[in-house]
Amino acid sequence: MRRLYFVVLLLICISICKAQPAGYYDSAEGKVGEDLRVALHNIIKGHNSVSYSALWTHFRDTDAKPDATVWDMYSDVPGGTPPYVFNFGGDQCGNYSGEGDCYNREHIWALSWSDDDGVLRTDLFHLVPTDGYVNNRRSNYPFGEVDSPSWTSRNGSKVGDCSVSGYNDKVFEPIDEYKGDIARSLFYVSTRYYGEDAQWSSSGMTNKSIIKAWAVDMLLEWHRDDPVSEKEIQRNEEVYAIQHNRNPFIDNPDFAEMIWSPTWGSDELYNDMTVEVWPNPTNSMLNIKGDNIVKINVFNVLGVMMASFDVKGECYNTINVSSYDNYLLFIQVVGENGNYVTKTVMVSK
Repeated sequence: MRRLYFVVLLLICISICKAQPAGYYDSAEGKVGEDLRVALHNIIKGHNSVSYSALWTHFRDTDAKPDATVWDMYSDVPGGTPPYVFNFGGDQCGNYSGEGDCYNREHIWALSWSDDDGVLRTDLFHLVPTDGYVNNRRSNYPFGEVDSPSWTSRNGSKVGDCSVSGYNDKVFEPIDEYKGDIARSLFYVSTRYYGEDAQWSSSGMTNKSIIKAWAVDMLLEWHRDDPVSEKEIQRNEEVYAIQHNRNPFIDNPDFAEMIWSPTWGSDELYNDMTVEVWPNPTNSMLNIKGDNIVKINVFNVLGVMMASFDVKGECYNTINVSSYDNYLLFIQVVGENGNYVTKTVMVSK
């Protein structure tokens, strides 16, 4: 289910303000495409590599739920009750014969696609604790989307033939709520190990560290539809404390678009609406122009709706933002077909 794009912008702001070291991405400024990918690689390469056995201990910091149980994306049911939970230490695999027996170490970028003995083997940005049995069912299949699953886990993850155009072999599909997490982990690996992949092999979705075109298109959709969560922001901090590098696609989700999206910079990236907002920054009146606008929503940086205006298909509107006690607002402009554009506006006091 598509979440509002303003959340992406909100979390970019929270991430930058909360944790991103000053100047960390300065050398990537102004770059796009392969130039940006190379710049980000140079920023995040050479991280502190941990031992394979140490992952069990690090998971307690990187992947603990608020109740201190294991945050397993292959069994969790966000907003609901998971079929089972794992406790750190006591439920560590071991042997398993079915779901819920134990958790182990899942490589999101399957080791068989790379150099099994390299640094990637213990890189926490793609190492997560998951149900051992579900991990085994995932095997080393690419990630994809499945219309007719041959197997479904108890939280709804699927195995089956891929329904995404460009690939028709067997894939593993996680639940929607974690597709963005998976996409950003894969984008990280493709960037962190760019040019360090001479001994890597290939898979249905990768060629060494390059993600194949069909998979890029799908992962960008996952990245947009499941924006960065507070879980990922906190995990980025914990891994940074351990490895001394960061996942750029959590810190700045636009980096994925800037590298891989052919429509980066276009007003049509998320829909077919074209919207102009000016002046920006503003200290009072804000002009909004677009075709067939039916609603304007104003959100603060916490995602709280401050105001909502029904505008009945008008193409030109003016709203007064001087009364909002915020320096950053997200203006969501909704069209008559349900599409929307979100603009970030600075309010000068």
